[in-house]
Amino acid sequence: MKELSNPPIVYFVVPCYNEEQVLPETVKRLTEKLHSMQEKGLAHGNSRMLLVDDGSKDKTWELISQFHGENPCVEGVKLAHNRGHQNALLCGLMTAMERCDCAISLDADLQDDTDVLDQFVEKYLDGCDVVYGVRNKRDTDTFFKKATAEGFYKVMKFLGADVVFNHADYRLMSRRALEGLSEYREVNLFLRGIVPLIGYRSDYVYYDRHERFAGESKYPLKKMISFALDGITSFSVKPLKLISNFGILISVLSVFGLLYALISYFAGWAVSGWTAIVCSIWLLGGLQMLCLGVVGGYIGKIYSEVKARPRFRIEEHLEQSEEEKKD
Repeated sequence: MKELSNPPIVYFVVPCYNEEQVLPETVKRLTEKLHSMQEKGLAHGNSRMLLVDDGSKDKTWELISQFHGENPCVEGVKLAHNRGHQNALLCGLMTAMERCDCAISLDADLQDDTDVLDQFVEKYLDGCDVVYGVRNKRDTDTFFKKATAEGFYKVMKFLGADVVFNHADYRLMSRRALEGLSEYREVNLFLRGIVPLIGYRSDYVYYDRHERFAGESKYPLKKMISFALDGITSFSVKPLKLISNFGILISVLSVFGLLYALISYFAGWAVSGWTAIVCSIWLLGGLQMLCLGVVGGYIGKIYSEVKARPRFRIEEHLEQSEEEKKD
């Protein structure tokens, strides 16, 4: 158990993108949860929720500003433009780092079960610096969503990336873990792969994921595929090794094919084979294009990293006043 003279200052970090439909209920539930945790001695009175507006096009920021004025538990950060979920989440975590003892990241759509938030803090008090929220099951997912999601984790494991199975971005990180995260400077963010690299003691909290409270998913199939590819190319060079091995295999098979062609020619078996030639050209051409595409993906990552552009830029920050901090 951590030796603390007071309960820990806990920050809920919530990335938001076009969440005006669900945000009022999200703020209501998280406020109730903060008060409940404070009554149980699991959270300090200065604990807050930090809502990060990732360049929303609806009234999300207006609502955050309104809730900030009405609710002392609410703080807000507005990004200058849309930077994507991972960058918005990182911005929130880095903003909360100097203000909290631990931060818990969760989605705004209320699919992450808020009833288990107490368990996150209890494990933190038991000495864990990172606590992962892991889904018990995927009964609410369609067959396609379940198959692709579980396939993604298995592929990542096969490629050598250390990811937690059935864990998204519902997790607790201590200030020490957040400081460790701040040392990772890559532009192409994949937090599910970075956090396990930080080390420190970790544990799991298992929960059942709910249906989205309102609005539409911000992760359609196209974004999910892009996210998966980002994860693979950010944390594994195994695809490049597979291409090399595949190239060696094709070269060996080509030698056998050449020997067969020579034997057929001298034995008089050779017959003009237009179909075989065309199929071979298309097959090898397709494989070459595929391999070039994989290599190009890695070169694109290098291009982004070398430029080292800012991962996010804060346009506005709403925080509690000095008088409220003293209270």
